[in-house]
Amino acid sequence: MFVSAIAFRAGAPKVQQIVEAFSQAIENGEWAPGSKLPSVRELTQTLGVSKFTLNEALDRLRGRNLLTSSQGLGHFVTTDIIRAASTSWVDLLPQDLLSVLRRPLVTVNGDLRPGGGHLPEEWLNSEALRQAMRSVVRAPSLRLAGMGTPAGFLPLRQALQHRLHAEGLSVPVEQIITTPNTLQGLDMLMRLLARPGDTVLLDAPCYFNFHANLALHGVKVMTIERRPDGFDFDALEQLLAEHRPSLYLTTSVLHNPTGHSFSPSQAFRLLQLTRQYHCHIVEDDLYGDLHPNPPPRLATIAGLDQVTYLSGFSKILSANTRVSYVVAAPQLAANLTHMKLMSGGVTSELFEQIVYRMLSEGSYARHRKRIVQRLLEAGARVEQWLKRCGCQLPMAYEGGMFIWARLPPGVNGEQLAQEALKQNMVLAPGALFGYDPARPDSMRFNVAHSDGPGVQQAFETLLLKAVREPRSLST
Repeated sequence: MFVSAIAFRAGAPKVQQIVEAFSQAIENGEWAPGSKLPSVRELTQTLGVSKFTLNEALDRLRGRNLLTSSQGLGHFVTTDIIRAASTSWVDLLPQDLLSVLRRPLVTVNGDLRPGGGHLPEEWLNSEALRQAMRSVVRAPSLRLAGMGTPAGFLPLRQALQHRLHAEGLSVPVEQIITTPNTLQGLDMLMRLLARPGDTVLLDAPCYFNFHANLALHGVKVMTIERRPDGFDFDALEQLLAEHRPSLYLTTSVLHNPTGHSFSPSQAFRLLQLTRQYHCHIVEDDLYGDLHPNPPPRLATIAGLDQVTYLSGFSKILSANTRVSYVVAAPQLAANLTHMKLMSGGVTSELFEQIVYRMLSEGSYARHRKRIVQRLLEAGARVEQWLKRCGCQLPMAYEGGMFIWARLPPGVNGEQLAQEALKQNMVLAPGALFGYDPARPDSMRFNVAHSDGPGVQQAFETLLLKAVREPRSLST
């Protein structure tokens, strides 16, 4: 086999350039499968690099399964290299309109993301997060060779215990269990609290993954409309009496997607009715830290016999550094800990220690305060331009990430979102949230991603086209 010299570029490591050159020769078929490379001595002379540099490059190529080696015999091109059959690929995910619209909401697709579910990268305190990561990695307390404990990193759970106590929920640390994220926490709770065929109550509208997750458990889903006044409580009582749901999954503070929070009177009435009809509440409080002055949580008012509490940090810290937690009654907490252990759901202690460090050193509290204020300011501006566009806002904006809007008469949210994707803009029409199909005009806006002239201008242009040419968006 002939190996030619490499014209190394300035500014890039030689190891990386050797790997790139060898990989290209192998994947393009220039080097036949099974062929032997020249010796290490010959390669170092041909390439003009040290033995250390060459060996590191060869190690990387073996790690990519492009080369194999045998003691005393040398290095060989792998015989079973996987090559792409074509430049096209098959998308195996569902292709219906709602599935196509939903996927960009949970990925990074789209230059403009007014429908997104996370804060922009530039809003996050990335430097504090990186500093916490560096400190944790250097600390001897990080057990690199072991797993995390089933209930979660104890110092983090103790810090959470203090936070919960300050919010009015006093609970033993044994009843606080960490989970990798809120959806996995919900999934485990559903396995413990519900059986196939049980009836579970959801808000309408609600976070679309709630519907998807409950479908996996084979439960029957009933919905109750979330309104500015909470509910039609007569309709709620009738539903509870007739269908006897065993669980109600809800968000009491800064509900996704409407941004609504239960007032104390609404919460008391809700708790009274669900207690009367023996319906347990799972309270998802993922957005509560974004409220400037949050009302009491349901778990704080009713206690853990009636309410299981679920929260996390992905919305304020980072979607890629997820740590969540469940606060539950003693037996449920014990069962959840056992399930984590038996199902391999033990959380990453690395991430747990990072979150603990940010909580204990105060950087999380400072960052949260800045985010809350920034959202309030952005939300006020977004409210104004949405109203100028002819949208109605049924829920008063009280902080947080989302504004729920009704589009001008005759504008279909699904069709508008479909057209927006062609222009690299991600919108979140109401149909994604299980909303009444008779009302196709609702849409969720992320105020952090919507507070800018680019989004405003693009949306106004799209809306103007929809109003003038209502049929054009469906063709």
